Amino acid sequence: MKFPPSLPAPRTWWHRSARLVADILPKRLYSRSLLIVIVPMVILQCVIAYFFMERHWQSVTFRLSTALTQDIAALIDLYRTTPLDHGTANLERIAFERLALDVDFLPKQSLPTALPKPFFSLLDHSLSNEIRKQIGLPFWIDTVGRSSMVEIRIQLGDAVLRVLARRSAAYASNAHIFILWMLGTSSVLLAVAIAFLRNQIRPIVRLALAAENLGKGRLIDYRPSGALEVRRAGYAFIEMRRRIERTLEQRTTMLNGVSHDLRTILTRFKLSLALMEEGPDSEALQKDIDEMGRMLEAYLAFARGDAGEVSAAVDIGALLEELKSEAERQGRPTKIEVNGETTMIVRPHAFKRCLANLVGNALRYGTQIQIEALRDQRFLTVHVDDDGPGIAPDKREEVFRPFHRLDEARNQDHGGTGLGLAIARDIARSHGGEVLLGESPLGGLRATVRVPV
Repeated sequence: MKFPPSLPAPRTWWHRSARLVADILPKRLYSRSLLIVIVPMVILQCVIAYFFMERHWQSVTFRLSTALTQDIAALIDLYRTTPLDHGTANLERIAFERLALDVDFLPKQSLPTALPKPFFSLLDHSLSNEIRKQIGLPFWIDTVGRSSMVEIRIQLGDAVLRVLARRSAAYASNAHIFILWMLGTSSVLLAVAIAFLRNQIRPIVRLALAAENLGKGRLIDYRPSGALEVRRAGYAFIEMRRRIERTLEQRTTMLNGVSHDLRTILTRFKLSLALMEEGPDSEALQKDIDEMGRMLEAYLAFARGDAGEVSAAVDIGALLEELKSEAERQGRPTKIEVNGETTMIVRPHAFKRCLANLVGNALRYGTQIQIEALRDQRFLTVHVDDDGPGIAPDKREEVFRPFHRLDEARNQDHGGTGLGLAIARDIARSHGGEVLLGESPLGGLRATVRVPV
């Protein structure tokens, strides 16, 4: 079946509606849990209130109005059929003592002007209908003037019957008590549900916070609590964290052993070179040994990643000032701009190495350097700009691969092992952040570090 262009297909309409509802609904688990509890309770209370109003309140009010109208109709019949030699005093006494009605027979007169009816008055509606049906005479009623009484006037031809009746005799006035009890019990149940949900959500929030801090390289004391399923997830998280720590410890131990063995061999080379006569060959060999030493340190730093370092509060502004001083000692003019509070909880030496690698790349390929640090409620962002040749957009991801070096303007003639950007991104990601490359306002390359606060 094909639908006109103006009407979307049912599947598309359903998906749009589902997305709209998803956008309106709260995103947090606590809020959604409250909705799961509150919405059924509110619907249940509304249904109960509706059926109470429809089946009980209206039914009782109609029956009371019918009984009151029957009493008034009986008084009218007695007034018309019984000889009243001594007036209406005896009839008024019977109405007061037996029917609890205050009755007066007024001289013939016109009925008062009809009063405006309230917006919602079940008593006006039911009582008026019963008087029309059972008595069928002109009448006037007032259900608003006196809060506890109802006044009724009926035109009898030669007189006007005025009846004052208690409001409770014609109206089920205890409905508000039911509503108050319903609202009160609902409030108590909601308070209990909110307290229970908060206790159930808190362990999940603590688990999410522990996982988030682990992703940022921070370790916090976490002990599982809450429901059985949440505890199982917490114990699984702790076991995963122990496995990661054990793997990193084993890798660090292995790398320490490898570095010790390789450094021992390099030391032998240096001793052998020291015993050789100086000459072009020995100078070339010395350069090779120095380069091997730098490469070895870079490889070990990349593989180790400073995983054993403890996180601490670091003033990133002061750290950038140190990097600026080092850059200016190398004859590169450097500008720094810091906006907002820049104190962060990071691994100090690792994060300094991340920024130093980016600044070092800018020093190697540019003549001017500009560093800008920005902090908002979620992230700390550091931009390192240079005026060098830059990197083509299609190759900016390739330079993050370990041991990858470009063959053009940023080439091997400048030295390096091709690990600087890889180490920087690895450290940023260990803090839950990222390193990105883009166009610099200075015309060269912009390296951006973004880590969550």
